[in-house]
Amino acid sequence: MSAQVSTERPVGRIARSTVPQDTVTLARWLLGLVLIGKVHGVQVSGRIVETEAYLQHEPACHGFRGMTPRNRSLFLEHGRAYVYLCYGTSYMLNVSSEAAGIGSGVLLRALEPLTGIEQMRRGRTHVRPADVTRGPGRLAAAFHIDRRDDGRDLFTDSQLWIGRDSYEVADVGVSVRIGITKAVEERLRFFVAGSRFLSGPRSLNAG
Repeated sequence: MSAQVSTERPVGRIARSTVPQDTVTLARWLLGLVLIGKVHGVQVSGRIVETEAYLQHEPACHGFRGMTPRNRSLFLEHGRAYVYLCYGTSYMLNVSSEAAGIGSGVLLRALEPLTGIEQMRRGRTHVRPADVTRGPGRLAAAFHIDRRDDGRDLFTDSQLWIGRDSYEVADVGVSVRIGITKAVEERLRFFVAGSRFLSGPRSLNAG
């Protein structure tokens, strides 16, 4: 179960049995891992530096009112991709985070680009390399993620998956979530402290 990405550090597959099955734990655990995808046949990758946890019992979560055809993937076993279109303009990539039947998930908010940066910027040359995966909409656009990716197993899939290299996160920052109007006080946003690829205001990124 190994694979490599063309970075300074080899990236290996992660056994699904070792993936946390708890939303907040998973949101923290994903920091520092590597998202790998393909854009027009070219491999692209980025390190996860910012996440947000969404639990089914709180109204900011898409699973709050139960399962629908749109959010079905959020209710699959943990580790599945839940992709939705936000305000009709930007796709968002989430990772389902609990046992099957529970609609909780982790939103991937930002990556540090590692490989394939120019491929990510094709047709988006107005976006600076440092900003190409800063924010969940840009992240999905850089990896060409859309509803066709909804439901993928992010730890076994061959086109879009999450792996691990030898990188270790030194310090995890915590803040309230960004861009929501419900349950705004919940401190469920996690990030690699000091990363220059974080989204959101500087005041929140201070942790």
